[in-house]
Amino acid sequence: MNKYKKLFEPIKIGNVEIPNRYSMAPMVPVGFVTEQGAFNDVGIEYYVERARGGTGLIITGICNVENEIEPLAQPSIPCVTRNPFHFVQKGTVLTERVHAYGSKIFLQLTAGVGRSGIPAFLVGATVAPSPQENRWDGTIKHRELATEEVETYIEKFAMSAAIAQKAGFDGVEIHAVHEGYLLDQFAISFYNKRTDKFGGSLENRLRFATEIVKGIKKLCGEDFPVSLRYSLKSMMKGLRQGALPGEDFVEAGRDLEEGIEAAKLLVEAGYDALNVDVGTYDSWYWNHPPMYFEDGMYREFGKIVKEVVDVPVIIAGRMDNPDIALSSLENGEADIIGLGRPLLADAFLPLKVKKGEIEDIRPCLSCHLGCMGRVASSAGISCAVNPACGREGTYGITPIVTKKKVLVIGGGLAGLEFARVSAIRGHEVELHEMTDKLGGNIIPGGVPAFKKDDYALIRWFEKAVKDAGVKVVMNSAITEEKVKAGNYDTVATATGSNPIEIKVKGSEGLEHKIITADKVLLDENKAGKEVLIVGAGLVGCETALWLAQKGRKVTIVEGEDDILGGPHNLAFANYDMLKDLLKLNGVEVKLETKLAGVNEKGGIVNSKGKDEEIKADTVIMAVGYKSEKSLYEKLRMEVGEIYLLGDARNVKNIMYAIWDAYEIARSI
Repeated sequence: MNKYKKLFEPIKIGNVEIPNRYSMAPMVPVGFVTEQGAFNDVGIEYYVERARGGTGLIITGICNVENEIEPLAQPSIPCVTRNPFHFVQKGTVLTERVHAYGSKIFLQLTAGVGRSGIPAFLVGATVAPSPQENRWDGTIKHRELATEEVETYIEKFAMSAAIAQKAGFDGVEIHAVHEGYLLDQFAISFYNKRTDKFGGSLENRLRFATEIVKGIKKLCGEDFPVSLRYSLKSMMKGLRQGALPGEDFVEAGRDLEEGIEAAKLLVEAGYDALNVDVGTYDSWYWNHPPMYFEDGMYREFGKIVKEVVDVPVIIAGRMDNPDIALSSLENGEADIIGLGRPLLADAFLPLKVKKGEIEDIRPCLSCHLGCMGRVASSAGISCAVNPACGREGTYGITPIVTKKKVLVIGGGLAGLEFARVSAIRGHEVELHEMTDKLGGNIIPGGVPAFKKDDYALIRWFEKAVKDAGVKVVMNSAITEEKVKAGNYDTVATATGSNPIEIKVKGSEGLEHKIITADKVLLDENKAGKEVLIVGAGLVGCETALWLAQKGRKVTIVEGEDDILGGPHNLAFANYDMLKDLLKLNGVEVKLETKLAGVNEKGGIVNSKGKDEEIKADTVIMAVGYKSEKSLYEKLRMEVGEIYLLGDARNVKNIMYAIWDAYEIARSI
């Protein structure tokens, strides 16, 4: 008997039966919209793929109920009322196809973004419950919504729900008294300074949300389920200041006591389920948890809500481990398990759990590169480890016409993906790795406990290439002569990159004090008690956090004016949380500061022309990586079809190493 049987028991939301306990968490559907505001064919395939993969309840990403009071750039997200006839047409196709797999589907409806709106999406007037500045750009001012405009929103929600019902959706989810979006801004006194019926007391601040569900029930009937995306607690210390797990702080937003009372009031008003998390845009990493969080980080909050309401509670938050999901059901922390990014990485996760194929689940890295990182730049949502995500109908793996003998040089992620896809398509593939381990630079990078999913990805690739029939040869240093003698049709050089080492003034005789970050990650004992890290990129900052958590005294010096290349160089939730974690763990960061030399006592750094000595047993260099493509340069005119992949082509990140390899391998 499958140990995860309870995950596949049915459950009802209102009168609608969900076939199992897995739900697709709502994620913004950027890239999935027609010019008339409905889901396009790409979006339909995206949701249907998750139904095909065994998810019991699909909850779509946000759909606007109007686009005039708070206009957003179009087409960005669907707008139900823009062209109702068209929305019903496309929506019917979506719901019919999802229902064919036995899954249910709810349409998520939003009041809008308010002060949380990403500037690229905002056009025309910007609104909020009360006058305030934009979360991301303080120069953008949001005006106060008129009472009549709020009432118009309420009417549009009911109208949108009726349109969804006509299109065959099984219910709707209201977005949101959650994450600091417009409805949440009304609910929280920190943002809401109104004096009309939508401001003041908790009941008044919740009136917007409670009138919405009452209006929907009146128009669509009491049996039409309405779920609510709900953040129990704001986890914010102040404007643009989040609080870390375990941190002692005074709640500036919705505290736990008010959150419990609000949950009761919202269910009393008519909501049939609560989709629970914590956080706001001022503590954004709580709503979009990076790898620095523990798995299942909303479980305690789900339990609190379940103890005070009598409707199903959904929780997500790094719940892809089926053992954690199962224990959450058994311990009264949730009734339904939400999966967001894990279903981007592997749409068939639920089915694989049911079949006991746990090792075949492609892991989510919580990196945000392909999902929120792309959304923030106005690109379509996808996944760093699954290039076909968001384009399932057009970008899959197809069988070959002509079989080729393929050589892959290098067993990092780019080489592994190229080998996997090539072999699945039907080519004869050999992969040669010069060391005794697969994974390349992910091997040192995945050492910290918070990077455990990197190692899970390596394990997944090891099994995937084996299952695909790739011949993997370890401890095999490929030479120019071996390539020529092998008579290969196609050669992929994925030889990776090496840490940059720079000559440091005064280092003669002190070479033992200077080491690159990868060597320390592979052997913690090579770092002394006091450490100076040169470079505040991702490797430098994560190494610093790891060592600080191990009890080292750590200082980082960085020549630029911010760490990690600034808030727009990395997915913001990851940037913001890592920055806060460094501070909480006592890591001193010196910006606009460069290493000038070393001596017996430590490092000499220079900031604005002034030298300073920093005591350090070890100076760790984390100043970047340099492509290793010498073999490619020797072969590129000797081999007709040859490709340069991953770091060997361009030192960037995991996503583009995998994506570029997939792109080429699916077409050779």
